[in-house]
Amino acid sequence: MHESIDDRGGSAALARAIGAAIDAGGGWIPFSDYMRRALYTPALGYYASGRTIVGRMPGSGSDFVTAPELSPLFARALARQLAQALDATGSDELWEFGAGSGALAAGLLEALGERLRRYSIVELSAPLRARQRATTARFAERVRWLDALPEAMRGVVVGNEVLDAMPVDLIHFDGVAWHARGVARGEGAPFAWSDRPGDDRPPVDAAFPAGSTTELHREAQAFVATLGDRLERGAIFLVDYGFPEHEYYHPQRAGGTLMCHRGHRADPDPLVDVGAKDITSHLDFTALAVAGEDAGLDVIGYASQGSFLLDCGLGELLAAADVRERVDALRLVHEHEMGELFKVLAFAKGANFAPLGFASGDRRHRL
Repeated sequence: MHESIDDRGGSAALARAIGAAIDAGGGWIPFSDYMRRALYTPALGYYASGRTIVGRMPGSGSDFVTAPELSPLFARALARQLAQALDATGSDELWEFGAGSGALAAGLLEALGERLRRYSIVELSAPLRARQRATTARFAERVRWLDALPEAMRGVVVGNEVLDAMPVDLIHFDGVAWHARGVARGEGAPFAWSDRPGDDRPPVDAAFPAGSTTELHREAQAFVATLGDRLERGAIFLVDYGFPEHEYYHPQRAGGTLMCHRGHRADPDPLVDVGAKDITSHLDFTALAVAGEDAGLDVIGYASQGSFLLDCGLGELLAAADVRERVDALRLVHEHEMGELFKVLAFAKGANFAPLGFASGDRRHRL
């Protein structure tokens, strides 16, 4: 049973802060603003509150599990691709954005060994930084933290499940026109949906049914574009869940992809229990690829996570693993688990190489 928003000081304070923003906005804020405040308000937002976020089981107090926590073989397989990219770009530095518990960083540092001179983590959340420091303590001399993207950078960039937590704009179709969907104060509840006229539309023209709602990913696109502008030479590997444009904006996906996660359970209502659960959206990988190309990046690969990991040698790693390790790692590649829903999108700048992770399953033609 969920606690009400008034039962806990943190959530109540966050609700008051968001309510004040709604009042200052004339009684309405866009959903992207609400999502940003719900997740990132200092000391109160979901990612800034210090709560346990990532873990294997609900008993840990966590809300979801990511691939690095699920199996150490994820980092070991990914490391093979990153090693190739480091060699191809003449770099000895990895950059990770939104490093979560630090499990991926620790796994990559161990797998790549002395190949890495420095591992740079860009992390906004102070509580998550503390957890990452503990997880990577034995590699302390090679790890550094930044709270913002530098003006210029070189190296290989990795982001695992970071873009899905970036704020999205919502649009809603009433059968005649599309409207901007935002948040207002509610009656009998802290918040309620509220639509206003707007100019935004889905990027595809399709026969959407009345009542359709979907997302636009301006912040994720801007993030990729900024990476493209500031990366002088290197490669980028983004791992997350989503679809290409023609699958994302399909009339049958009338409810959109917005989802919340708490206690390893999903629910579709981000207006309830603000600050106590994650809010995410699937990604439009076509939009991300275009944003990267427009910023001077070359798209060098796009594939399902399952195909990518197998091309990176996960099969060999499985052969040497015990039964428990195999069961966990197979969830990374099975189609009904993470293997198909999760994708890997890769870019390069100033380097020309054929990434091994896309040797057999490259789907760039489907973007």
